[in-house]
Amino acid sequence: MVVTVLVSGALSALPAAAQPSSASGAIETVEADFEILCTPTDSALEELSGLAATDAGIYAIGDSGSDDSVRVLDDQCRTTGSLPLPVDPFDVEDLAQGGGRLWLSDTGDNAGMRTTVALIDMDAFTGAGTLRRLTYPDGAHDAEAILLGGDGVPVLVTKELFGASGIYRPAGALRAEQLPSPGPTALERVGQIAFEPTETPGGPVPFAGGAMITGGAVSEDGTVVALRTYTDVYLYPAPDGDIVAALTGTAPIRVPMPDQPQGEAIAFTPAGDLLSASEANGGPLPPIQVLYGATGLVTPTDGEVGIALQVDQGALIAASVGAGLVVGVGGALWWWVRSRRRRN
Repeated sequence: MVVTVLVSGALSALPAAAQPSSASGAIETVEADFEILCTPTDSALEELSGLAATDAGIYAIGDSGSDDSVRVLDDQCRTTGSLPLPVDPFDVEDLAQGGGRLWLSDTGDNAGMRTTVALIDMDAFTGAGTLRRLTYPDGAHDAEAILLGGDGVPVLVTKELFGASGIYRPAGALRAEQLPSPGPTALERVGQIAFEPTETPGGPVPFAGGAMITGGAVSEDGTVVALRTYTDVYLYPAPDGDIVAALTGTAPIRVPMPDQPQGEAIAFTPAGDLLSASEANGGPLPPIQVLYGATGLVTPTDGEVGIALQVDQGALIAASVGAGLVVGVGGALWWWVRSRRRRN
């Protein structure tokens, strides 16, 4: 027989040694299995950098040099349509969707030379859309993650090789559709985030790639926020839909991702599964992989992190959760959690 136990309060009752520190608090690692969903065959996706998933299908786009159109894929990764971009982009790095529209983050800037970046919104069926330029308050940045939640305010997270990544949103917390076209609209820095390198394999940048933010996504109900690096994905609870508060004030869980040549894209499906995709990086097109039930790994409850654990009744006699206190008979819960998790 299997029972489900909710461990809350960011596992605050566990010994300090089980809680590695980070800018936003303790980060726990959860081992979860990604499965292969399907493998694209469209050569336009050799530099796949952005994903969005709806009931109508999977939307995918490559970055600079292959970002002239959004490809529409079915659940077998077959290309069923192509939506040409309404403008000529500079370097599209991520993709989000909301309100029947796609939002392309034309924010890539490896050389750090752009005076403006942009969001491009497109109708998910016709491709008709608008360019909306943005300016940073503190110089040029390379950003590969856009987060768009239920409030409609776009949040950009920069990709940094050294130091913390900046978190930016339009000044005045303007919703995406309120941004003037062509703009520009000033961005404001509202926080920062830093991940430590991990031992998870993958990506083109040894060691440091585990700290570089390459993509982002928000669950359909807005209560779970995901940021990925080349090697790992971090899932944040956002019970009230406040993305900035989630990134700056709560502790995520870390899920090691499969070894990918250059993983830069993630997206939640409407069902709460998490899709992960990678550039080919000179090799064959890699598969799109899926973590089923990803949003269920994080249970937003008043800012606390809850992790659903499936344990055998014979291994756990009793457990009680309350106000961050976890009680297990004979320390069984602590032994079980420690055996299933490892530190950053």
